[in-house]
Order: sequence, then structure tokens, then C-alpha cells
Amino acid sequence: MRSAYPDGVWLVELSCLHNSGLTGPGTLGLATMEALRVADQTTRPAAEALAAWIADKRLLLILDSCEHLLEDCAAFIDELRLAPHVHILATSRRRLGLPGERCLEVEPLPVDASGIAAREDAVTLFAERARSVRPGFVLDEATRPVAVSVCRYLDGIPLAVELAAARLSTLSLIELDDHLGARTDHRLALLASDDGAEVPARHQALRTTIGWSHELCAPLERLLWARLAVFTGGFDAEAAQEVCAGGPLAAGQVPVLLDELAAQSIVQRDQRTGAARFRMLDTVREYGADWLRELGEEEAVRLRHREYYRRLARDGCAEWNTGRQVHWSARVLTDHANLRAAVEWSLDGADRRAALEIVGTVGFLWRHCGHVRDANRFLDRALVADPAPGPDLLRAVWTRGAGAIMQGDVDTAAEWGRLFTDAARRQDDPVVLSVSVYLTGAHLAMRGRSAEAVGPMSAAARHPVRDDWLGSAQLQSIGALAYAHLMSGEHEAARALAEEVRAECARRGEHWTRSAVDVVVAMLDLAHGDIASGVRNAARAVAAHRLLRSSGSLAALALDTLASATVAAGQAHRAAELLGIAQRLWDRTGGRAQLNSPELIAARQACERALRDEIGDPAYEQGYEAGRAMSYEQGMSHATDTTPHAAD
Repeated sequence: MRSAYPDGVWLVELSCLHNSGLTGPGTLGLATMEALRVADQTTRPAAEALAAWIADKRLLLILDSCEHLLEDCAAFIDELRLAPHVHILATSRRRLGLPGERCLEVEPLPVDASGIAAREDAVTLFAERARSVRPGFVLDEATRPVAVSVCRYLDGIPLAVELAAARLSTLSLIELDDHLGARTDHRLALLASDDGAEVPARHQALRTTIGWSHELCAPLERLLWARLAVFTGGFDAEAAQEVCAGGPLAAGQVPVLLDELAAQSIVQRDQRTGAARFRMLDTVREYGADWLRELGEEEAVRLRHREYYRRLARDGCAEWNTGRQVHWSARVLTDHANLRAAVEWSLDGADRRAALEIVGTVGFLWRHCGHVRDANRFLDRALVADPAPGPDLLRAVWTRGAGAIMQGDVDTAAEWGRLFTDAARRQDDPVVLSVSVYLTGAHLAMRGRSAEAVGPMSAAARHPVRDDWLGSAQLQSIGALAYAHLMSGEHEAARALAEEVRAECARRGEHWTRSAVDVVVAMLDLAHGDIASGVRNAARAVAAHRLLRSSGSLAALALDTLASATVAAGQAHRAAELLGIAQRLWDRTGGRAQLNSPELIAARQACERALRDEIGDPAYEQGYEAGRAMSYEQGMSHATDTTPHAAD
């Protein structure tokens, strides 16, 4: 369908929201923004920001697994006020009940190869899966009728067929058919849904097949299945060991049992990330979650899940300002759903201290990894509870203020800056107090009042840079002072500070803060006519964001700067493309382009005027639209292409 939707076909998987207890149209809006990589930096409601973003788009939005969130999905879609060329495909076991909704029943796979259009997709699938557990399995005159019988019992449901075929590792084909035949009389006993509504027969058959697979599992396999149900969005073997081991299930047994469950199609091997990860399909996870509640273990296992991701976030913050930053960026993005579930569960619990720690650490990581909205939303919930003073509170308050700066919300940043400064003075830690200037001074620089910011920021004491989140805050504070000097016209001071930060980042292997000061240095280069150096430094900043998979406002700013350097280098057509690539990212930030900074807005406008004057409006528009049409991956690859480009 991509040819019909030039702005993309986007999949939003909602099962992870239901599994983690996250509900409401606002949460659906955030999940949709994540799927579309709309890194909105404003404080508008998510649905409102999305409605504005899609207003001129031609795209298809797929909302998958709506059945558990019917009312929320309906409210969310209604709030979107769909543009005429935006279509939604919702997969659900039940209707949403919206005006204009058109429903298509998805039938099971055909079983019998009869009729004019002879197809037996279910039997073909069964044979493929059978060969994976019993090499050499073929459909012939003897096996085909039995396979057809098996698939008839399973109503041609793909997951049921896969689960049954996996049993050929221990059963013969005839035994499998006999087992299913014996269950036919009572498989419809599991009819009732939670609300008493009638359930289609094929859904009943699927749940019965899952139940049968559960019965055939060894006791420890069942226990692991149940405990794995607390994960959402996938997991690896290490996480499964940490969260699921205990009692009769030893940690050393988990990898072996995980492989057994994978062989039985209870869990799926997920190769999309390039690492060894697993996931469970919704219906299988739901069955495991029901069993976990029956065992009375849900609270204990969810606590272990929270503690695992609490430690993970703590380690990520401790090593963020080191050469492990790329690793942690990838890990945070990969485990976003599990981190969000752990944060949500903590905020709903009674342990406020643990909740504040995990919200602060996860929020700090999210701010740098493109999930500013999630960070701010959860931090607001944690901080409204009047938490106790201490390091956890300081990290949470600093992160909330820094998140406001990323949104261009300078008034909010200033307020959090005052709160942080007060708390830092009570903490009596000179390093903590020194980073308060990022919040109290950077907002002035973003307002166009850089001269006012320089004095207070320069007065902050300097201390050895730490490895943890505070060290990152230290470097960001110095970088913000360099930017204030730049905007005040004090170029020598700006370059000295920027080079100091770049050297420290290079020594550490840090990329995020270095990319920000690379932009400052590129701006200084352009101001002094060193075009080649300006191009190199701006391109280096873009490359860092590509490495971190960052699509937020700082990545867009780096692209803006690269465009300015590129037009100065005489490559106007390429610069027009870069502005289009940058605009696609600014669009995703929700409207606060150029961080709402007067100087940055003026620089962007000057670049566009120069391009239009040099190559004319039609050529500019053509290049700009070509860049804007690129996906994130295409755009960042194009921007960081080191192939020499001839001058126009």
C-alpha cells in the first residue's frame, strides 16, 4: 500500500499498553507518536499535536489489537479529526462502534483444496512448521488427509496451526489428530468472555488450542510461560532469568526452558533488533497472565520486573557520560515498552521512593533518547506527590527542567530551575549546584537574552567531570554557556568552552553532548568564513544523532546548521534537500521549530532566502520536497554521505 500513501504506512502495536496497564486517549496518542517517530516537543495534548501533524499528510495508520482498549481507541480516533487523506485500519476482535466504520471479517486460512480457486493455505502452513520440528516431513497420500483433518479441527487459525505443528516433536501425526479429535466435543466449553459477550467460534478454538498446549507443557515450562507474561514489547534471556527465576525454577534452567517454549511456538524469536530477543503473541501472553494470577504470583513477579528495569535504568544513568552511551541508547529504545511498564507499575504502588528513583533515571535516559513527552508526563506524576529530598529528587527535577528546554518551553524550564537550585543548596553538593545553571541560564539564551545568561552561568564553579548523569549535566551546562557566548558575539570565549567540552567528550567516547557543541563550533566556523570546517563539524553532529538513532530537536538543529554550511559551500541543491530533511524532523517535534529561539529561527530563514535567491523558487521547492519525502533513515544517510559533492 505504500505507493498509495506517500507519507507512509505506520503500525502502532497497542498490546503493550494493555499489558502494562497504560490506558486513555492520551496514552494512545503517545504510542502513535512513537510509532510515527513524531518527537513532539510541545506541551500540547498528544492527539492535538498529532492532528496538526497529519493535517496535510497522505498516510495509513494501523492500530493493532484494539479490543482491550475499545473506548480509548474510539475516543482517540475521534480526537484526531482525521484529514481527508489519512486512513486508519484498526485490527480488533470487536467493533469500535464509530460512525463511518467499515468492518471486514478476517477469515481463517482456507483448509480444503476444493472448488475453482483451490487453496489449502492452512495445510501448507502446517507442513512448513512441521518440517521445522520433524525434518523430512512431506505431504503425500498418507499424510495429507490427516493434516487436513488437523487443520479442520483448528479452524485454519494460523497460531493454532503453528502450536499444533510444534507438537510433532513428541507426537506422531496420527496421535496429534487423535488428541484434537478427542477434544472437539468440549473445545467450545471455553465460550465465555470476560463480559459475557458471545465470542466467535474460531477465537474459542484458538484459546482451547492454547490451553491444550499449556497442558502438554512440563510444569516448569508452564511456570516460565506464566512469569514471562509480565514482559511487554519483547525480552532477552538475561531479563527472563532475572525476572522469572525463583522457587522451583532455577536461573540456570531458564535459557533451556525458553528454547523449549520457542520450539513449541509459545514464544517467538524476534530477530528484528539483530540481538537474541523473544516475544509472546497477545493471546499466548494473555493465557500466561491469567495463569500467573491463578498462581497468586502476579505481584511478586511484577516487582521483580520493576526491580530489573530499575537496576537497568540506574546503570544506564551511571554510564551515560561514558563510551557506553551508544549501547545504552540502543538498549533504552529497544526496551522502551518494558521501562514504561515498570515506571507505570511503580507509580501505582506504595513505594514512593522506588517510584521516584525509576522515574528519574528512566526519564533522564528518555530525554536523551527521543521520548521527552513520556519523561515529562511520568515525572509530573512523580513530582506532584511531594517526594522526600535527596539525590533521586534532584535528578528528577533537573531532568524535568531539561525536558522543558528540549520542548522550547522556557517558562516551565525557569520554574524547574528555581526548584532545582533550592533543592541543590539544601543537598550541599557543589557539583549538583554547578549544574543548576543549565536550567537557570539556558532558558535565557533560548529567549534571545544571551548576554543576561553569560554572567550567572560563568559564575558557576567548575569541578572534575563525573561519569554519571551529573557528569552529563556538567558538560551540557558548559556547552550551554558556550552557546550563550556565541549568541552574545563573544566568539573567542565560545570556541574555548566548546573545544573544552569536545575534548572531554572525545576522551570519554560520549556523543550526545558532543553533537550539541559540534553545532556551536560549526556556527562559529561559518561566522568566521571557514566553510569547509563548518561543513565537517555540522556533518559530525548529524552523524552522532544517526549513531544514537536520535530524531529530536537537536538532530533537526544539526541538519539546519549543515544546510547553512552546505549552501555556503556552493552546493545549493543539496542544501535545499537538507532543509527538507530537517523540516521533516522539526514537523515531528510538534511545531516549536528551532527550539523557539529567535536567533535560530532567523538563521533558518536566512538559509532559505539564500537558497531561493541562488537557484530560484522552483528548484528550491523541488529539492526541499525531495528531502522532506525521505524517511528518517534515508534522510540521515543522505545527510551523512561523505561522497564529495560538486559545487552548483
